[in-house]
Amino acid sequence: MNSVVSGLAVIRRGASEILVESELIDRLRSGEPMRIKAGFDPTAPDLHLGHTVLLNKLRQLQDLGHKILFLIGDFTGMIGDPTGKNVTRPPLSKDDISRNAETYADQVFKILDRERTDVVFNSAWMDVLSAADMIKLAATHTVARMLERDDFHKRYNGNQPIAIHEFLYPLVQGYDSVALRADMELGGTDQKFNLLMGRELQKHHGQRPQVILTMPLLEGLDGVNKMSKSLNNYVGIDEAPADMFGKLMSISDDLMWRYIELLSFSPLESIARWRQEVSEGRNPRDVKVAFAQEMVERFHTRAAARAALSDFEARFRQGALPEDVPEITLTGGDDGLTITQVLKQAGLTASTSEAVRLIEQGGVKLNGEKVSEKALKLAVGAAGVVQVGKRKFARVTIT
Repeated sequence: MNSVVSGLAVIRRGASEILVESELIDRLRSGEPMRIKAGFDPTAPDLHLGHTVLLNKLRQLQDLGHKILFLIGDFTGMIGDPTGKNVTRPPLSKDDISRNAETYADQVFKILDRERTDVVFNSAWMDVLSAADMIKLAATHTVARMLERDDFHKRYNGNQPIAIHEFLYPLVQGYDSVALRADMELGGTDQKFNLLMGRELQKHHGQRPQVILTMPLLEGLDGVNKMSKSLNNYVGIDEAPADMFGKLMSISDDLMWRYIELLSFSPLESIARWRQEVSEGRNPRDVKVAFAQEMVERFHTRAAARAALSDFEARFRQGALPEDVPEITLTGGDDGLTITQVLKQAGLTASTSEAVRLIEQGGVKLNGEKVSEKALKLAVGAAGVVQVGKRKFARVTIT
């Protein structure tokens, strides 16, 4: 019984929802290892810290003795996941999927145990389904049921087009659970509809329905939008140690706690103590440094973490960054501000044209990194130190 209680505590940590928890407890009491599925569509070749929220939980479950089924959705990737999209997403080509999928396995084994992980591709069973089989699968649910899904509902009410193939995505994801005989499936909170589809299809096929565990979505460096490479608000797990460290040091003090809650392996008691110490006057920067080092060490080495800290201190503490950097808040509207707008509005340049010229000359830095893209956009919620030349600095927050 103690193992059930301790296991349940590990599973609950950081989770958003468990459906149905009583079913999970029954499975834990049985003592039989669960077959735990998590699917990833290879839409981009690089994994970032947002992905690791789910991967960390998989590793914890793996350490509890359960079997991890790391599903690469090479078939569903060709459909295009409509989750959270207000337009039909272009499907990936087979070549795109193949290239991206090749990098996934190597990256995930920075977190998962290779010997206790099965990497599976849903094309293995979907490619052999006949047209009649797909029609039977589509017949298990109604259009009305599909329109209960939030993004479909909004698009339908907003007279935005919904392609027929998009309805197939949650059905195929659910069928993956049938094919794998999954006992449990993990996903982000935005995947709840698809995860429930797996339960329903398993019931339809006479299987015991899977338990669902949803994990929170990690905000990106801007503190507003979900971490995404396309929004350039991400920290890649393959990034250079200094880049990873610098990006994590750039997040706001409030966002720091969110990252620690979802990404750190530190005991909850330690995190609570740090919060208390900061509330009593400890500099939150100290906690952020410790967290940034933990992340760099996890994906690189302890030596790399020490070197990243030394590099950061050399640039920002030993004369590179003045003690009295002015703090400026700029209004970004719905779309944020471009770096050239930031420079002008913060008073660091006289005009946007001067800002463009300085960027082209390599004279502009954001959080210690040289800015080379004139169209770089800082989203609402973004914060960081902007530097022009050797003497002009501003700590800018976009609201």
